[in-house]
Amino acid sequence: MSQKNFRLQNPETGKDQELPTMSGSVGPDVVDIRGIYAAEGVFTFDPGFASTASCESKITYIDGGQGILMYRGYPIEQLAKESSFIEVAYLLLYGELPSGEQLDTFDQSIRTHTMINETMLRLFNGFHYDAHPMAMVAGVVGSMSAFYHDTTDIQNPRHRDIFAQRIIAKIPTIAAAAYKHSAGQPFSYPRNDLSYAGNLLHMFFSVPAEPYEIDEVAEEALDLLFILHADHEQNCSTSTVRLAGSSGANPYSAIAAGIAALWGPAHGGANEAVLRMLTEIGSVDRIEQYVAKAKDKDDPFRLMGFGHRVYKNFDPRATLIREACHKVLAKLGRVDTPLFDLALRLEEIALKDEYFIEKKLYPNVDFYSGIIYRALGLPTSMFTVMFAIARTVGWVSHWTEMIADKDGRIGRPRQLYTGPVKRDYQPITKR
Repeated sequence: MSQKNFRLQNPETGKDQELPTMSGSVGPDVVDIRGIYAAEGVFTFDPGFASTASCESKITYIDGGQGILMYRGYPIEQLAKESSFIEVAYLLLYGELPSGEQLDTFDQSIRTHTMINETMLRLFNGFHYDAHPMAMVAGVVGSMSAFYHDTTDIQNPRHRDIFAQRIIAKIPTIAAAAYKHSAGQPFSYPRNDLSYAGNLLHMFFSVPAEPYEIDEVAEEALDLLFILHADHEQNCSTSTVRLAGSSGANPYSAIAAGIAALWGPAHGGANEAVLRMLTEIGSVDRIEQYVAKAKDKDDPFRLMGFGHRVYKNFDPRATLIREACHKVLAKLGRVDTPLFDLALRLEEIALKDEYFIEKKLYPNVDFYSGIIYRALGLPTSMFTVMFAIARTVGWVSHWTEMIADKDGRIGRPRQLYTGPVKRDYQPITKR
């Protein structure tokens, strides 16, 4: 990491302040402002942290202008085509692609730690039948700190490894239990002989009354979705995990905080919003009407699943998942619902309409993932839970990187205070 100086002039004093500028391996340089308050008595102001690098990381790189996404230097296109979610999980956690023996060992560890404590399973009975699955998953993941406190010494590298593999293995089981509770069905225990995605499908859809056969197209689509959602740099939920974890909090509570952040409609809940939008549009005949509404600046309606805050050209994940989406619809699409035809027609219009092209409002990963989950038979409320399963790998990777950083500090953003100046308290009789 190279360094050079950035010169900043104070308009009041006319003095120059030299700030070091750091260069990473790729991407924009960053100005180190850590000394600016001590030298000038000012804070920087950056709502949403859109121009602030909050940490140094070696995990994921995004170039929104060029549509680039890389995990540990490997382009997402290559990983999606050649790899598997478990191999990508190993890469994100440990920094390198595994050997055959390393992958087998890691895969076996994940498969044999999918069971959750029976007492934890009974926690689901405390939730109302119509509780949102994300509320259940966040609560149960947070409770894991009470079950596995004997191996959560965050300064112990072995404990960090146990935590990482344990949460990655158990998050699908917790998610499936939340789904079964919502559906009023008996819980399906995990099977060690199934793949990560195949086991999830089994736990979601198998019932005691009849055998369940895993569909290969569904299994492949889920594995791809998990790869594409595994990490996305310093997004809201990942930053939340880092911020919570920076206090030295129990790692399970930090992951629970990330799940809560992901639940928001502006983050992981976007794929739910896509299906709600399609339901509101209702039929292919009404698409033109709603496209016109989306173009009207005075109309609050927005097309969900189009465009992205980071990607200003195209979302590389959407390009990869589009083919899988069409493949799933061809195999599993329900002929009795108009939503899939509506979605495909809306996609076609968006890819050709000059307004969408000019504004670069291409279908993003949320648009396609919601459609795939719907085709698999999942209720809308489970869409963000599926996102959480995949993103857990990224959260854990960032948490581990942060805890292992010897120069790490507790997160403590500053503010621009605009409230009242000093006031004297008045007794209630004088107010």
